[in-house]
Amino acid sequence: MATSLFARYRRRFIITLLISAHLVGFVSSLDALMSTRTAPGTVAWIVTLNTVPYVTVPAYWVFGRTKFQGYVIGRRQGDSLLHHKLDNKMSKIYPHRVELPPGERHVAAIERLAKMPMVGGNRVELLIDGDRTFASIMEGIAAARDYVLVQFYIVRDDELGRHLQGLLQEKARQGVRVFFLYDEIGSYRLPARFLSEMTAAGVEVHRFHSTRGSGNRFQLNFRNHRKIVVVDGHQGWVGGLNVGDEYLGRDQRFGAWRDTHLKIAGPATLCLQLSFVEDWHWATEETLSFNWVPEPEPEDLPVLILPSGPADSFETASLMVQNAISAARQRLWISSPYFVPDEGVLATLKLAAMRGVDVRILIPERPDNILTYFAAYAFVAPLLEAGVQIHRYQAGFLHAKTILVDDLAAAVGTVNLDNRSFRLNFEITAWILDEDFAGQVERMFNKDFSLSREMTVTEVASKPLWFRAASRAAYLAAPVL
Repeated sequence: MATSLFARYRRRFIITLLISAHLVGFVSSLDALMSTRTAPGTVAWIVTLNTVPYVTVPAYWVFGRTKFQGYVIGRRQGDSLLHHKLDNKMSKIYPHRVELPPGERHVAAIERLAKMPMVGGNRVELLIDGDRTFASIMEGIAAARDYVLVQFYIVRDDELGRHLQGLLQEKARQGVRVFFLYDEIGSYRLPARFLSEMTAAGVEVHRFHSTRGSGNRFQLNFRNHRKIVVVDGHQGWVGGLNVGDEYLGRDQRFGAWRDTHLKIAGPATLCLQLSFVEDWHWATEETLSFNWVPEPEPEDLPVLILPSGPADSFETASLMVQNAISAARQRLWISSPYFVPDEGVLATLKLAAMRGVDVRILIPERPDNILTYFAAYAFVAPLLEAGVQIHRYQAGFLHAKTILVDDLAAAVGTVNLDNRSFRLNFEITAWILDEDFAGQVERMFNKDFSLSREMTVTEVASKPLWFRAASRAAYLAAPVL
């Protein structure tokens, strides 16, 4: 009798559990339906949440969300605090706004996306690869007199990481205010000792803290992918390089590491600073006070800083790339380590090539992510047939995120051409409108193309069935993750 009663209660418990799981799956599928995401991603989540909710529901609440609600709420609450303060500071920058010529009205679109103006009075330096980049960054930090802002996605406890750590500690002991912000997912291997040593030296250290807030415990899929250094509000650095020995080509797995960074001096530096201050405010609830007085440089280059991320009203990074493609009349060259673009970017790339634009995409031959490697093969044939050239870099691992539009506009930043950068990561891009600088970027691209091979339709078509099936599956999974 007791055994029978136990079995009956066990069946009831299992049935209740199954019904509850499907109810939670159904509610979660409604959330997926109402969220802003790609159509394939929405369909994939709705189907799996209602068929296998036991596995998919936990995955959805970790990986499925598309809006960083905590940051959105923080922005709204900051309307009377942080943003009023920063708007007052940034008002000093607007007198340096560049009046856009009639033929460059596409720049107005990215100004609206950035919620920042394109400002003149800047000097920029193109930094190619890690040695040159970190030599410039370390020199700038060493010269700091008031404050240093440092933000990276990945920081390693290796030779380069300890060099940066030691320099920041030294500046803090000298009385310079030093603020260090890192992404806890990207830097998950960073030992607590590394951080505590900086704190003991007087460095203000904080993780981005994407899970802060009672409703955000599972926001593990959102990352702060920005790489920013600002010194005294006068000099800033932004680009693709993180802090680790592999970015100097010291990792045998990757070998030579090809990357691009940018040094900026002038009013645009304060736009980089604004992005850091907003991220720091989210992570700590502190509003930092720094220099907000622009110091124009005689070179007078126009620069626009465009932060993007899942707290934006629009899919800013994707729209930025689509705007650049649509603006191109003669040439559009893009380098990205990950190339799994959404449907909007794919369509504009095809149309640009069809109207006669020289469209070239530079991606690595050797991947560091097998999913994106397979996914790239799912759609390259139609792009090649439309006239898009796809080049695969042979001389190491390509990690640069750069864009060249015609002979005037160039961008250096952190945005990859994939779903994560378009919808899940906090990113930042610097746009420069200058023919001389565009010429430097052109020469950089041409050198990279000379070290690359061009893909063909035959190459893609000759792949075995299992490879093509794997590429389609990987591509379909990309919007989900």
